Amino acid sequence: MKIYLLSVSGSLYSTQRLFNEASRRGHYIRIIDHTKCGIIFDQNKAKVIFGNEDVSNFSDAIIPRVGASYTEHGLAIVNQFEKLGNYNIASAQGILRSRNKLITMQHMVKNNIPIPKTLYAKNSAVLKGQLDLINGEQCIIKFLEGTHGLGVMLAESKKSAISIIETMHSLNKPVLVQEFVKESNGEDIRAYVVGNKVVAAMKRSSGGKDFRSNVHRGGSTSVITMTDEEQQIAVKAAQCLGLDVAGIDMIRSNNGPLVIEANSSAGLEGIEGATKVNIAGEIIKLIERNVEKK
Repeated sequence: MKIYLLSVSGSLYSTQRLFNEASRRGHYIRIIDHTKCGIIFDQNKAKVIFGNEDVSNFSDAIIPRVGASYTEHGLAIVNQFEKLGNYNIASAQGILRSRNKLITMQHMVKNNIPIPKTLYAKNSAVLKGQLDLINGEQCIIKFLEGTHGLGVMLAESKKSAISIIETMHSLNKPVLVQEFVKESNGEDIRAYVVGNKVVAAMKRSSGGKDFRSNVHRGGSTSVITMTDEEQQIAVKAAQCLGLDVAGIDMIRSNNGPLVIEANSSAGLEGIEGATKVNIAGEIIKLIERNVEKK
């Protein structure tokens, strides 16, 4: 196969792992910096240009590793490759849906996937009047977009929540307000979905230092065994967003597992290190299966 790996740097761990696994399995793989790509429209044709090179029709599949800072441009390039007939492990629509937490929650609910009770309103006065719909005094406030736990705040009281919401809205930053699931105890599960199964899972814990368990916030990781129900929910969450490969984050509550986030470019370093699973290899195998079907 011929694979384009869309990444800003070949030195990143996940990029290296995917490149090495594809090469090891005998495929031609090329790293292309999507931020240096453009699209040229000429009459009834459209081409993806990398520098001055036409890279439109020379691959069977693409692996998008589009960072949050380059979402809009990255989606344009990914979408164009899709229209050229390349198999894609993370559709442009899937990336878009997973990048916006409001859209993610809407797709979860539409597909009967359990999530924490969540509130959204653009108007501060309206949102303040609806806060009592969220259980308890504490609540989580989230920017609609953000990764690695950035833009996620814990309000210790509804009064504090109102102050944060007003500040965010004054900066034109719409937010979600989500119930604080105390029994999750600063822990969550990262399930790595490849195709129709969870290939690896790890528990992330803040160790009591933070309500956020993200490794980038200093959290620790360990292997965890997911229940059948949790695995089914994780796979369904990825699929309903349009992602063949995704990191699905979940918490365990008194009412069962709840999906809190989806990541279309989930990193490999932490979870491969914790679980010793060759996730990069599983992703390449998935590509092989799908390209063979075409």
